[in-house]
Amino acid sequence: MRLIETDAFPFEFLSRLAERESWRKEVHRPIYHVHKWWAKRLGSVFRGILLGTALPQESDLAAAFYQHHDFRDITVFDPFMGSGTTVGESHKLGFTALGRDINPVAVEAVRTALGPMDQARLRTAFDTLSQHIGKEIRALYSSRDSKGHPCEVLYFFWVMQVPCPGCQKPVDLFPSWVIARNAYPNRKPEVQTLCPACGDIFPGLHGQEEATCRSCQAHFNPDKGPAKGAKAACPHCHASFKILDAVAATGTRPEFRLYGKLVLTRAGAKEYLPATAADHEAYRECSARLKEQTERGNLRLPTLELANGYNTRQAMSYGFTAWRDFFNDRQLLTLAWLHRAIDWIIDESARAALLTLFSGTLEFNNMFASYKGEGTGAVRHMFSHHILKPERTPIEANVWGTAKSSGSFSSLFRSRLLRAVEYRKMPTEVNGPGTAKGRICSPPFTGRVEESWPQDGRLGDRAIYLSCGDSAATGLPDRSIDLVVTDPPFFDNVHYSELADFFHAWRHLTSEAATPADGRTTRSPSEVQDTDAGQFAAKLRNVFRECHRLLKDDGLLVFTYHHSRDEGWKSLAEAVLGAGFVVVNSQPVKAEMSVATPKSQAKEPIQLDIIVVCRKGGVTERQRPSIDHAVESARAKLHRLLATGFELSRNDRKIVLLGQLLTTLGSPEDVENILPFSDVEVGEVTAQKSICQPSLFD
Repeated sequence: MRLIETDAFPFEFLSRLAERESWRKEVHRPIYHVHKWWAKRLGSVFRGILLGTALPQESDLAAAFYQHHDFRDITVFDPFMGSGTTVGESHKLGFTALGRDINPVAVEAVRTALGPMDQARLRTAFDTLSQHIGKEIRALYSSRDSKGHPCEVLYFFWVMQVPCPGCQKPVDLFPSWVIARNAYPNRKPEVQTLCPACGDIFPGLHGQEEATCRSCQAHFNPDKGPAKGAKAACPHCHASFKILDAVAATGTRPEFRLYGKLVLTRAGAKEYLPATAADHEAYRECSARLKEQTERGNLRLPTLELANGYNTRQAMSYGFTAWRDFFNDRQLLTLAWLHRAIDWIIDESARAALLTLFSGTLEFNNMFASYKGEGTGAVRHMFSHHILKPERTPIEANVWGTAKSSGSFSSLFRSRLLRAVEYRKMPTEVNGPGTAKGRICSPPFTGRVEESWPQDGRLGDRAIYLSCGDSAATGLPDRSIDLVVTDPPFFDNVHYSELADFFHAWRHLTSEAATPADGRTTRSPSEVQDTDAGQFAAKLRNVFRECHRLLKDDGLLVFTYHHSRDEGWKSLAEAVLGAGFVVVNSQPVKAEMSVATPKSQAKEPIQLDIIVVCRKGGVTERQRPSIDHAVESARAKLHRLLATGFELSRNDRKIVLLGQLLTTLGSPEDVENILPFSDVEVGEVTAQKSICQPSLFD
């Protein structure tokens, strides 16, 4: 029996590490953050999972976690590779790792992160870009400060406009007249306020209900703009109207008005200023250059259109029907210049890495990005809500960037690519509380990635194999895999391919990019993502059946999962059992950061993942635990977490219970037996309550 199959598995230890890693995932595990992907899992957790699958039951995980390992004779497969966490952590531990994903954007990002990257060659290529195209881009983000001196622009500020259905005059969709505030307003209460009368920008205080413009003396409430929720009020004729009705009447995406800028003076100070006539003229010149160069065929721009879907519907309702619509003209011009310059780089590995970096830069440089303000990274990227939500007050960042830029190509080169290269040379592990520096516990990454499984079955030490395709049909030999470790998509959650098409629209312009058959989208009918529970279960079952075929008879299928709805757990159970597996145990563990946007907005946020441990049902002889035993096991595990100091929501307690109840099932028909328990009132508990306290579950 492996350690992860037992109740002695120390999930509290992993949860403490996960809590720490979750606050700065991109610092502790930069190799998984070279490019955007969704629902990234924590590297510490997956290192612990992998060790738990390989170590015998009597092992000390806390000690083994910080030791060097060489599991060269064990092969790990991840059929839902995503950002590559399983593959990267397997490589560090010496496993042979196979990663597969149906989405080419994910595969290309992992190939870049784990493949050949040489720091010196990257710097040489970047410096060449900086001296040429970087200089041209920076020139388009220049202006004058309040004293008339030339300066760099950090950010331009825009506002969405719609015509009033009554008087047809344009209405600025400001939710308030406060355009910038500090991330910690109680400590730094100064805000920047836009005057609705004259357009001046002046300082104010957080929470004030009355402001007076320093320029025109207009009095107004800075917290009340023309737009509120789905409606807006026309400042000209005072009519109230639905914003989407006004958008639909135009038959196109809304216009945007440039109204302000944040500049960096020669002295290095920041200034908020209104946009000037010269700023508007500079933008019109960019539009003219874009039109001229596109017509001449000198620039390649996205031509792909959005297809209706769960995550694209909202953007399309606002008239964003093509991926090109997500950018203004200056962004299109500079991004097209940069893309072309990178595509001309001769060094193949440097070109591939910088193209991936370019793709990652897109999420911060579009008209769906917004301003977070001072005190933190200034640009809130377009996927902060995991949806394509049109932004009414977007920010246009300096695409190349300055020394104080956020989300720019140059800043991401330092914070993403170079940080990943450094980590690959000296992979570190997160220490517990009280110790800042991570421990080096693994050899350097090899930087080698194979694209095909060796036909002779001979595997190299620490080999990495990546492929793009449907994991329900891998083409790998029967019983060739020791472990399947993964994080499958969640039922009715983020539809990855719909969002990934944003990157694909630029990616497919590169001749080298591997694209899906029709090239228009990364969507696939086989993608394991569906709002219909039955279809989701069927697709997931198909992948798990393939995993069953690939696994050796003594192999393990281990994956992380959580869901607040019964349908999500029912679908999961049907997929696992229908594929021929049985659940032998489950372990709760801390998941992503508690303040992540989708979680912080939930009434009962889920902060845990459930590690589900499975064996082949046909070769696993075991006595299934009773429901009462499963409830007691869940109660014990919850108290272990509480004793460690974790605060658990009702949904956290619910999923720990459901994870244990999975161990009582022997066939898909048994799933209905556990569903009544999902509605049991689990009540409030504290670490001081007895482990046998009945109010924990009833």
